[in-house]
Amino acid sequence: MDFTIKKLGECTIDSPLRKRFETNQMEFVDDSRRMIYNVMLDQIDCEDAKTKSFELAGPRRCIFHNPEEITSAIVTCGGLCPGLNDVIRSIVMESSYQYNQKKILGIRYGYNGLNPSNFYYPMELNPDKVRDIHMDGGTILGSSRGGTDDMNRLVDTLEKLNIKILYTIGGDGTLRGAHRIAEIVGERNLDISIVGVPKTIDNDISYIQRSFGFETAYSEAVKAINSAHVEATGAPFGIGLVKLMGRHSGFIAANAALAMNDVNYVLVPEIDFDLYGSNGLFAHLEERLKKRNHAVICLAEGAGQRHIEGDDNAHDASGNVKLKDIGIFLKEKIVEYFKNKNLEINMKYIDPSYMIRSAPAVPNDSIYCAQLGQYAVHAGMAGKTDLIIGQWNNNYTHVPIELAISKRKTINPNSRFWYSAIDATGQPDSMLN
Repeated sequence: MDFTIKKLGECTIDSPLRKRFETNQMEFVDDSRRMIYNVMLDQIDCEDAKTKSFELAGPRRCIFHNPEEITSAIVTCGGLCPGLNDVIRSIVMESSYQYNQKKILGIRYGYNGLNPSNFYYPMELNPDKVRDIHMDGGTILGSSRGGTDDMNRLVDTLEKLNIKILYTIGGDGTLRGAHRIAEIVGERNLDISIVGVPKTIDNDISYIQRSFGFETAYSEAVKAINSAHVEATGAPFGIGLVKLMGRHSGFIAANAALAMNDVNYVLVPEIDFDLYGSNGLFAHLEERLKKRNHAVICLAEGAGQRHIEGDDNAHDASGNVKLKDIGIFLKEKIVEYFKNKNLEINMKYIDPSYMIRSAPAVPNDSIYCAQLGQYAVHAGMAGKTDLIIGQWNNNYTHVPIELAISKRKTINPNSRFWYSAIDATGQPDSMLN
């Protein structure tokens, strides 16, 4: 667990924020200010806490890059996520109005836009261009997965465009790419800052409280669950089945179930379950239908993969394992199970995934996106590199990319959070025979 933040060199330029801060008695953040990683009193070791602590994010009194002379660039990668436009807008506004930066580029369609073979020419960004984009979902820059296996070509483009700060907005795959770019930049001894902003709808990036877009995702998911509940209660033996995002981490499904309190079974990748047998899902579902006449199931896309036959080694362009469709599979198996029992059910299946991904951010997510963008600019201008902006115990922090991607954040099956979720549903602690 190395919490050390890399720097391009000594900061010798007075920040353009200095006069404003001194006039309003606002404080700059010194590199020595840190946030302890483990804050539980019974687990704190004073010597250990010094090394296992985050550098606090925020504006520095002196900066490394001269904002009026440099070009910075923003790239959005991976799948769509609520809040992308909010972060783009925040970076542009902070860079332009607070640091007086003159040239900001938007890289088109993810890392593919840095590959000259694709001919995706960058977009000039300025306050007028981004003024209203936070009102819309998606990203004005476009996004994509993958890019090229030859990351040196991407760094060649950064050099050619004279880009000194690259803001990479994305999840695990994006951050792995950003880390490799930072390594190549270091090998070439280039003065280019690589600053990440954690975007993943699944909230599965480690060492940060939450990634942007997550709150919007489970807030929008609640609408789908409500529809499923209305449909299920409106018909005899009604079943509402909702499939949500969550490849390896079931935070969206669990949070939505907690928020809605109308879910009867929440199925996530971290908790295994059986379909058949006396303690399997179908037996419990049958019992509930006979007692209450309806049921709502909330399902994360990565749950129950072992039950489906198929290729376990297929990957997408980002290197993610291609999941088999548990939603359609479970829908068909439920129908089949009750048909064999001579019980007529009314199945309603809802998959709102792309509606959620393309939604504008909810207000609290918008606030978070705006602040992440501002802190990203502060870090980039100070010559910080190979890091992401995170939040820990409500303080904004600098997290080394290598640390953030070292493991995936998942639901702890023994946590109070998970037991709160299943308390809300009323499902058994275990559905394994």
